[in-house]
Amino acid sequence: METSRPNPNPNAWPPFSIARLPAIRFGAGRSAELAEIVRGFGSRALVVTRGPGFTDGPAWAHLGAGLRQAGVEVETVGVSGEPSPSFVDEIVARVRAGAPVDVVIGIGGGSVLDTAKAVAGLLIPGNSVTDHLEGIGPELPYRGPAVPFVAVPTTAGTGSEATKNAVLSVRGPGGFKKSFRDDALVARVAIVDPDLLAECPPQLIAANGMDALTQLLESYVSARANPFTDALALSGLAATRDGLLSWFGEATAGRGGTGRGSPAAMARERMAYAALCSGICLAQAGLGAVHGLASPLGALFPVPHGVACGATLAAATRVNVAALEERAPESVALPKYAAAARVLSDASASLSNDRAARSALVRLLEDWRVRLAVPRLSAYGVAETGIPAIVADSRGSSMRTNPIVLTDTEIAAILRASL
Repeated sequence: METSRPNPNPNAWPPFSIARLPAIRFGAGRSAELAEIVRGFGSRALVVTRGPGFTDGPAWAHLGAGLRQAGVEVETVGVSGEPSPSFVDEIVARVRAGAPVDVVIGIGGGSVLDTAKAVAGLLIPGNSVTDHLEGIGPELPYRGPAVPFVAVPTTAGTGSEATKNAVLSVRGPGGFKKSFRDDALVARVAIVDPDLLAECPPQLIAANGMDALTQLLESYVSARANPFTDALALSGLAATRDGLLSWFGEATAGRGGTGRGSPAAMARERMAYAALCSGICLAQAGLGAVHGLASPLGALFPVPHGVACGATLAAATRVNVAALEERAPESVALPKYAAAARVLSDASASLSNDRAARSALVRLLEDWRVRLAVPRLSAYGVAETGIPAIVADSRGSSMRTNPIVLTDTEIAAILRASL
């Protein structure tokens, strides 16, 4: 069994392909272009937002007014928590009972964008989303077509604005967290406006930021990484270094306002960019052990996705590095872990030795978890007795692109160190 990515010639670039990406409009204030973009698709829009509360706030007052002035008729749907297949099916049935919509707009975090993405994919065919969920039901191929989807993230973490998968979950015993995935689900346009992140509370900044960091690091060392994703991942890691702790600190001190040019605004911009890069990278290169574990952790326990990433990232990195050093010392992932340490560290000049750099990376990731006050898994009821079930359900698509195949004992060790 192949346990790591081969490296026959470290100077040769492997062949690679880049799947569909959205048209991206990035920058402060770019959400003002929403009405113009939507009007290009038609005059009836379904808007999926965070609910309750978003439609009562200033951001929607501005965006909604722009849509109405452009002659767009709007129907809104609120999303609370992570979407389930039945929730998506209910929205699809309700909207299909009325007049057809020309475009679906998702304005919110990852759960909102995933809901909007799935609904856009099913409004025309009208069947249940469970027909297409990976590892659940008949796994029928998606035939489409999808209604055009416009993604407007209001958090910086999941990168869902750039991916082709909608993650849906059922929580509790027998629960699952699975993807509805197809190139046709990719947003036609992604509007990434850092101004829309101004209201994020510190705990959301921390969890989402650790999600983006995890996606960047895992895609960078993924078995499917390529020069294109490597460049984006390193750029995103540098932006995370410059943005995450700064933004969290500003927000914790009550200085997370909308003023452009402030430290908070510059940090938001960097994290919006980092999250976007992380979404592009994961869509093209895949992820790794942390996301393999995040799926059952979120399904079997009330662990928010970003917390699952933040709580396990340091331990997973340590276990991956140890396994690679022992069983695949020629792996390209080992110098990449060292390179990531140098990008993320303020003391990169002292990390000339790769082994020392990898050790420093593990310490840095745990230090960031503590500084960002990301809880350990035990805070959500995860205990030693639950480890076998989590391990058994961890070998989904994310685990398959981990840079080395981990044993059940090694996966359990990640969880145990994260309790």
